[in-house]
Amino acid sequence: HVQLVESGGDSVQPGGSLRLSCAASDELSINACMGWFRQAPGKEREGVAAIGPGGNSTFYADSVKGRFTISHDNAENTVSLQMVSLKPEDTAMYYCAAGGAESFFKLVVLGEIDFPYWGQGTQVTVS
Repeated sequence: HVQLVESGGDSVQPGGSLRLSCAASDELSINACMGWFRQAPGKEREGVAAIGPGGNSTFYADSVKGRFTISHDNAENTVSLQMVSLKPEDTAMYYCAAGGAESFFKLVVLGEIDFPYWGQGTQVTVS
């Protein structure tokens, strides 16, 4: 059973930075697609950033391009999200998710969120 555990959420002032990390259990293939999603109160969950199988492709939501960077450590099977220049509208619960190539394709090409494995979330508050 794949488990994903997020960490790094916090409260910061606008313009601040945070680094979120997600550790995956050994059952998750190192070739899995992993991504970060967020959901603010009263809003739908949205894709923030994802890294494709093999780590050669990345996806970023338009709202975070140039501010957020996703990275994958194959040795540790962790995915991180470096966030800089944070804005109040970045406030949300951030979730780590993992899936296969199909999950990445659906997110990037179809704008659909279809990932089988999810973490419990970590809160980011910018105010």
